Amino acid sequence: MTSKIDRRRFLGSALALGAGSMAWPLTQCTGNSNTLSKSNSFYTVGQRKGRWWLVTPDNECTFSIGINHLDPAAIRFTYSGGIWDSKYENSMAKWLPKVKQDLKGWGFNCLGWDQEVVIIHPEMHRHSRSFTYEEYQWLDMPYFHLLPVIESHQWEWETKLADITGSAFKDWCDYIARDKCARLKDDPKLVGYFFTDCPAWIHSNDGNSWKAPIFDPEMENSETGRQEIFEKATIYYKTVVDAIRRYDPNHLICGDRYEANAPISESVLKAAMPYVDIFSFQCFGSVDNIYQKLSRWGKYLKKPILLADSMINKEGFHNWPPEQDRIQDDLQYGEIMKALRRIPECMGFHLCGAYIKNNARKYGLLDPQDNEEPTTQGIKKVNLEQMNWVHEQLN
Repeated sequence: MTSKIDRRRFLGSALALGAGSMAWPLTQCTGNSNTLSKSNSFYTVGQRKGRWWLVTPDNECTFSIGINHLDPAAIRFTYSGGIWDSKYENSMAKWLPKVKQDLKGWGFNCLGWDQEVVIIHPEMHRHSRSFTYEEYQWLDMPYFHLLPVIESHQWEWETKLADITGSAFKDWCDYIARDKCARLKDDPKLVGYFFTDCPAWIHSNDGNSWKAPIFDPEMENSETGRQEIFEKATIYYKTVVDAIRRYDPNHLICGDRYEANAPISESVLKAAMPYVDIFSFQCFGSVDNIYQKLSRWGKYLKKPILLADSMINKEGFHNWPPEQDRIQDDLQYGEIMKALRRIPECMGFHLCGAYIKNNARKYGLLDPQDNEEPTTQGIKKVNLEQMNWVHEQLN
């Protein structure tokens, strides 16, 4: 694994948003590769006109507009009226083409992350399973896939942390890569791989303080401590990426999805530099907060960054887990998009959906009866405006 090379791969998919393709020919796009093969058959990233863009296998620039959290169990509630059987015949193969129709119709050009939170209790916090290769084919859209390399998520309260420098962790990463990456390696619709969602590298919360953080935050206050964090985090990233590359030389490494509203170790980011292509961040709060946090890390990293999970609700609720139903604020969604345009390293925004509202997250673009929520058409308007902006920037 080479050390500091900026990598050129990422999502892009010249997806039709309504009528026709919304991607444009790429010219004079510069970039380097850390870990990818030299094939042009997969997604890449590149620079043009002073900012980073997503580049399709057809060598076209675009901006990643994704939605997160897709779980059909949300329309299998008893109060959903039996539509899973009557409308979709108890078949993922029949449901997923309808999902694609909705997402494209609303202006999204990829699936950001499929898994959805399904239960939130003090003793249990769980997500739905990830999609299979076959289910991704039925969806037939560009997608990102999260690999469960270590249960260090800030929301994961149940599982003991592995020793990221040990042989067991290395064997586990190899198994995950054999199980997932070996099957996905030739899929041109796959953008790349995430690792841990909101990893607790140097922070914890009330739910996971018994096991987190991975490193004592006090280590950040000394050169010796920072060096130890860097060395052990390097082992983590190298182990994961080496395992992926044994079975998949083709797709982007999108790495951990860092929580921008928690302390982030620069030593960890430096360790990730040679191995990660897109630096991904979750960030909630005000538009200004999102801009300030993402802008800071974009300037620091000088590499492509992705707002991998964010939303603002109309009610102004900030508590988690949610206690009341919520509705996406389409106007604030538009303001986030505008703010991200001012960050030249930012190549995409994946909305913290969900696709269908369930009783854990309590918000979505559809209700459990498969009807659009009040602001869904407003979300569509923002997405189409964003692609018009992309067109203007590239022509």
